[in-house]
Amino acid sequence: MSKRVAVVLAGCGVLDGSEIHEVSATLVHLSRQGASVKIFAPNIDQMHVVDHVKGAPTEDRRNVLVESARLARGDIQDLSELSVQDLDALIFPGGFGVAKNLCTWAVQGKDCLVNEQVKAVLQAFHSEKKPIGLCCISPVLAAKIFPGCEVTVGHDKDERCPDVPDTAKAITELGCKHICKNVSEAHVDEKNKIVTTCAFMCKAPLHEIFDGIGVMVQETLKLA
Repeated sequence: MSKRVAVVLAGCGVLDGSEIHEVSATLVHLSRQGASVKIFAPNIDQMHVVDHVKGAPTEDRRNVLVESARLARGDIQDLSELSVQDLDALIFPGGFGVAKNLCTWAVQGKDCLVNEQVKAVLQAFHSEKKPIGLCCISPVLAAKIFPGCEVTVGHDKDERCPDVPDTAKAITELGCKHICKNVSEAHVDEKNKIVTTCAFMCKAPLHEIFDGIGVMVQETLKLA
């Protein structure tokens, strides 16, 4: 029987939503594993809209669910409709939208607030002992909600991962354990059933990021 997996998005575009390559890689690997996928996003406003040519915020207003629908080819549901009983695993791709729309990490760091719907979904899967996969910056969601968990956002000695040392330090200050992993690897916290990989937290070639996400997906499904 195929595993039923929820993928939660945070908009469309690395600077203000979900990272498009990470979403695509996640969906390709889930397809390859024969998983049945449902895509969700919260029906909320984005923190802001960023012009991806200029890299600067604009005056536009956009909705996270509406923007995420672009990546889902329209086949998407409001996060409020997610039922943990109907699913076997949960995956969050990364992108700044995770840190801006699903929580306030981009502004407040470890003192951030997590969107209540996002928090409730994560807690529901965790309490049901169903696995959670997270990549790029999204492991900070687990670090904020599940004290003592183990996650990776990359390797703090890899010069291609300039943001990892500060993020790893913040994760540690939240009472969690940061495990250094290379971009093609994932870390499995077997106790909490949390699987993480760094993806674009590392400035690596796309195929390496694709492979690391593949490991995350495969390990998440093994726990389902």
